[in-house]
Parts: sequence; structure tokens; C-alpha cells
Amino acid sequence: MAMNLRLDAAHEELLDALAAQERRTKTEVVKLAIEERAAKADKSARTRAIFERIVQEDADLLEALSK
Repeated sequence: MAMNLRLDAAHEELLDALAAQERRTKTEVVKLAIEERAAKADKSARTRAIFERIVQEDADLLEALSK
């Protein structure tokens, strides 16, 4: 799907610099940024879920340790 991306001058310069530095097209840099952001969000969600499970499963232990 085609999409137009409107950037201000500062972000355009950043994108140009990243593309040149990485020897990629601007489209590739944007796609990678989206993928990295999605992976980070997924990792954060999984980490929160694991933490919540531990808190629930070990509530008694955590209560005892807090005293």
C-alpha cells in the first residue's frame, strides 16, 4: 500500500542522514523504524504480562518478604 509521509525539515534531514549513514533508502529506514518500534512494544507487553503472572503466583511470598 502506498503512503505519503509528511515530515518537517528537521525530520527530513534526520531521515536523509540515517539513510545515507546506513546506505539504505529512506523507505527502508522508515520500515525498519516501524518494525523496531513494534518489536519493542511487543517485548514490553510480554514483560508486563510475565511480571503480573509472577506477582499473582507469588503473592504470599512477596508479602512475606516485604515484612
